Amino acid sequence: MLRVGLTGGLGSGKSTVAGILRELGAEVIEADELGRTLMEPGHPVYDEIVRVFGPEVVGPEDHLNRARLAELAFQGGRLNELNAIVHPAVIEVQRRWMNEVFARDPAAVAVVVSALIFEVERDAHARGEREGVLADWRRRMDRVVVVTAPDEVKIARYAARQASTGVARESAEADARARLAHQIPDDVKAARSDYLVENAGDKIMLRAQVEDLWRRLKAESNKFLTDESLK
Repeated sequence: MLRVGLTGGLGSGKSTVAGILRELGAEVIEADELGRTLMEPGHPVYDEIVRVFGPEVVGPEDHLNRARLAELAFQGGRLNELNAIVHPAVIEVQRRWMNEVFARDPAAVAVVVSALIFEVERDAHARGEREGVLADWRRRMDRVVVVTAPDEVKIARYAARQASTGVARESAEADARARLAHQIPDDVKAARSDYLVENAGDKIMLRAQVEDLWRRLKAESNKFLTDESLK
């Protein structure tokens, strides 16, 4: 078995890489999707967000007004507060998921896709935390893969997903720059990762890199399984 953290900045192409790994046989779970689910009404995470940020973040039909919440988090300097609510719950779901995966298949490669593996750890340390699920999140992974891309490419990809032209496009680009400003630079992440996937835009080259990565991860998973069986 092998626990793999797949990370990279906004617009780096993590989901594309994750999709290829899934095709090749990896078990994959995405932190963003988990976070969105846990922030829906009826979940403790939702209740805590409303308690901390107030009724102004509640939109129609009691769903969160995500635009207002993002504004308070990124522009209002309250991102750490939001992350401290959401991330522990997301990590706990990921932990249970990995346990279920390995119970079914001890040789599995379980990939957790998260943009903020290193940032979660950094922010926890900044709050004075030295132990716990946030402070040692990086060490909970057997291997970490970082997907990199030039910042301007990331911004263009993000903006293209949000809006096509005009003022909306400019707003999306500004939002992307604000989000990237809170993220650790690629070169720092790469220095702390086990594998690097470069995604500047060539799809054929990207797939070749991911296929090579998969062969390495699968071999490591088999080695871990063999080592465990010898104990």
